[in-house]
Amino acid sequence: MANVNLDIAYQTNSVLTQKSGIQQLVLSHQAELKEVNDVPCFFWGSLTDPLTTSKCLMTLSKVVRSSFGPIPPSLRDPIVSAGTDQIRFEGFSSCNGVYARLDLLEDAIDGEFLASGTTNVDFNEPMLNALNAVRKTEKMVLGVGSKEVSISTSKGKVIEKKVRLPERWIKGLTSVQLYLAGMEEKFRLNKVQVIQLFQAIPKGNVKGEFFLTKRANRFVLSPLASPDSVRIGGVQRLRLLEGILPYVDSMVVYQAPGAESCSFVADFKNMRLTLSLSPDNYRGFSGEGNVLENMVQSVPDEWVLGINSLLKSNELFDPTMLSIEHDVDFATMDSLTASLSSIGLLGYDLSSHQHYYRRLPFKMERILSLNPRLKNAKKLLEQSSVQIITSSDNYIEARVEGSGVQHTVIIQNEQGRCTCDWFTNHQGKRGVCKHILAVKMLNKG
Repeated sequence: MANVNLDIAYQTNSVLTQKSGIQQLVLSHQAELKEVNDVPCFFWGSLTDPLTTSKCLMTLSKVVRSSFGPIPPSLRDPIVSAGTDQIRFEGFSSCNGVYARLDLLEDAIDGEFLASGTTNVDFNEPMLNALNAVRKTEKMVLGVGSKEVSISTSKGKVIEKKVRLPERWIKGLTSVQLYLAGMEEKFRLNKVQVIQLFQAIPKGNVKGEFFLTKRANRFVLSPLASPDSVRIGGVQRLRLLEGILPYVDSMVVYQAPGAESCSFVADFKNMRLTLSLSPDNYRGFSGEGNVLENMVQSVPDEWVLGINSLLKSNELFDPTMLSIEHDVDFATMDSLTASLSSIGLLGYDLSSHQHYYRRLPFKMERILSLNPRLKNAKKLLEQSSVQIITSSDNYIEARVEGSGVQHTVIIQNEQGRCTCDWFTNHQGKRGVCKHILAVKMLNKG
């Protein structure tokens, strides 16, 4: 499949209307996969806390319409995963530097799951404006899809809405899960500490990095790092959460190894909102680093088909049990777990420290085509441009043909080095170069 942006064309608009004194939020859905589009309705039921849910959905809408980098902001529709008594909404900012996910847990919803799956949902301005006016005393029904069959007539023909999802946005949905899976809990804040922290965020577009640390019983932001502090690049991006602060019960802060990214998980008892930040405003989550490392081992088609038949959307993915039940080596399962995540078949829940199943609503060939370095590495192998000079348990030296030059690749204790410009400029912080990747693929084969 050619690398092109994806246009999602909705046949109807999402609407929030009042019927018999009850608000009905019916979300129109559409996907690139025919089997997903054939499902008229995934969930229909009541929200136990309509006000908080509305505020969280408004926050999600702020994220998907924001941009903190050179890419202009535009309203990108989120995706929703329904199944296993949970509903998860997730999406990215236009610049791909901010990821948000709203988890509606079992106690947040009371209804029927008519189908299980992941799909894009329409977030339009009239629906969002109505959502912003929801009051605490109101009752609300949520429909992911519609239970009613809509019939177009000459008097009321529906004009389909098209939303463009760029490659970068789709790629971010695969790569961010790998960042999340490597994060560790750093701080827990109660309601008062959360409000104090957000009051301390500097005004305006502040340049440079800030560090979150705990002093006495308060959490403060400082331009200077200290032991156990959490690095936050583009700290003003945290202001996206300001609309939910009055409703938060507590908040947990997580950080990835090397302080490359961080996450803030707001807890409301029956729902959670996760906001994850890339290292800086100019860096998105769509970088291929961790994704490429895990695509070295390809996932057999039978595994994808098998997992689709074994698991429902949002169902816990337990690699240990799967290894035991299907006689798969633990080390192989660890590698496959990362690979499955990198092609969109797994999400990661920071609160439970577990992967969960969710198949992205895009064709597999589109997802695989989003990694040009992987494509170029395969081309090097097809052209026999990789020569292994030395190979032992913890050391590999190889020569790789470049454009008029021969590169030297050394992989020692799984850490790779290359003489190419990519590695010299990025030192592995943007993932492996195509030459290191080709050597690893040849060695795995």
